[in-house]
Parts: sequence; structure tokens; C-alpha cells
Amino acid sequence: MNRPSRPVRVLASVLAAGSLLAAGACSDAGGASDTVSTSPVPEGSGTSPAAERPPAASAAPALTRAGAKAALITSADLEGDWTQANDAASWRDKLLLGKVDIAAFRKARAAAADCQKLLDGLYSDSLLGRTPGASALTGFADPQARLLYQVGDYGQDSLTKSLDWFRSLPQKCDQFTATGSDGGKRTVQVVAAPVPTAGDDRAGLTVTVKGTADGQPATLTTDVAALRVGAAGATVSNGGLSGVDHTSTEAAVRAGAQRLKDVLAGKTPAPNPSEFD
Repeated sequence: MNRPSRPVRVLASVLAAGSLLAAGACSDAGGASDTVSTSPVPEGSGTSPAAERPPAASAAPALTRAGAKAALITSADLEGDWTQANDAASWRDKLLLGKVDIAAFRKARAAAADCQKLLDGLYSDSLLGRTPGASALTGFADPQARLLYQVGDYGQDSLTKSLDWFRSLPQKCDQFTATGSDGGKRTVQVVAAPVPTAGDDRAGLTVTVKGTADGQPATLTTDVAALRVGAAGATVSNGGLSGVDHTSTEAAVRAGAQRLKDVLAGKTPAPNPSEFD
């Protein structure tokens, strides 16, 4: 076999390296492609293969404590007569406190555990679990309902699993019975709820609990929405004994996702919701 002369080989090597570098510039931002990492070095260049690789993209910024607070929505982001509450961290609704009737699930014990996890998460305000990073919460009240908004650095993998879990609940739980600490029976219904397109991922539910409060029949209806932006997430729970205002839930999701996006990008969230447009 005839081999090309040395000048031809050098020229071919230079052209090949240039093509691979161009391809590497279009590769995934998380790192260089395998082809670039093994590309030849032009003769006499003095440059190592590692130096030719495009720089790896920096990790997504973590949510700081100050950032979590800045990402919280305000009453101006909501529709209606909402006023900020000072005691939101202590909110608990006893209608949500109960033990799921496992026997009614027969062989679906795992589904019963998921339904119990939902009730416990609603009661303790821990629907996405306990965040290992920064977090913050705020709450708002109107004459007939309460809205709780939480934001935290949960980690992308954890949030993805939580949102998948959210989406599975209408099928797993549908309608079930729980027993309160007073022995009273509660009927719980879980249905999927629409969520505005906001953030990187999102899911929504409407949970209805029928039981008794102060000896009188009562029905608590709550919108529950969760969203993800990068490795940070947020939840909205909104409802009351007189029903739920879905418009306020949607407004909280939109504003919350935008605020979280701004904070993670190093920006200061706009104080007025009209400035998000």
C-alpha cells in the first residue's frame, strides 16, 4: 500500500482536528464528546488532547437561603383578596389527619402506603419530602381559604421522582377511606388537576376530604401543585371548606416558577407580577 507523503499526512491531521473541534463545540454542554476526547494532536502543536476539549458547563447554581426567600411569591402575584399570614408554618388541618383503611385496598398495599403518604404530606406540609438544602415558605389567607407556598433545593433526581409520584396518585388512590383520631371516617378523593406550563416540570392534584369538623359535616377541597426548575422545586396547596379557587392556584404556579427561574439565574425577581410579561 502506498502511504501519503509527510506533508499530506500533516495537512490531513490538522484538518481532522479542526473538524473535531467544530463538532465538539456543538456537543452537549455537559462535556465534550467521546470523539473529541480521543482526537489526534496536530504535529508540532504542543497542545494536549485535554486542552482541546471544550470547557465543561458549570453545575446548575444551588438555591441559597436568601435565594429561597427571594423566590417566594407575594400577595401581588395572586388573584383575589389574599393577605399574607404570619403563622403559615404552623398551619395544620385536622381533617387531613387520619389513617388509611389498608384493608380496603386488599392486595394493593403499596397503593395504600402512597395514599397515606399523601395525607401525611398535606398535613405536615412536606409533599416533596424534607429538603436537604435551603428552603422557605409563606402563606396567604382570604375569608374562605388558605394558600401555602413552599420553595426548596430538593435535588433534580428527587424532584423528578416526586413529580412522577404525584402523577400516579389519581390512579393509585382515586377514592379511599381514612379514620381520624376521633374514630370518625373520612372519604378522600384524588383527581388530576391541570397545571399551567411553567418551570421544567410540573404536576397537579385536587384532593377532597369529606368528614366532620366540630361535630358538623365538612368538606375540605384542596388544590395541590408541584413544580421543578433545575434542582429546585416548589409546592402550592390552596383550599378550604368552601371550595377552592383554581385561578389563584394557577397564578401561584406561574409566578412561583418565574421567580425561581430568576433567582437561579442570578436575577432579582420583579416585585410586580405584570413585570414578568
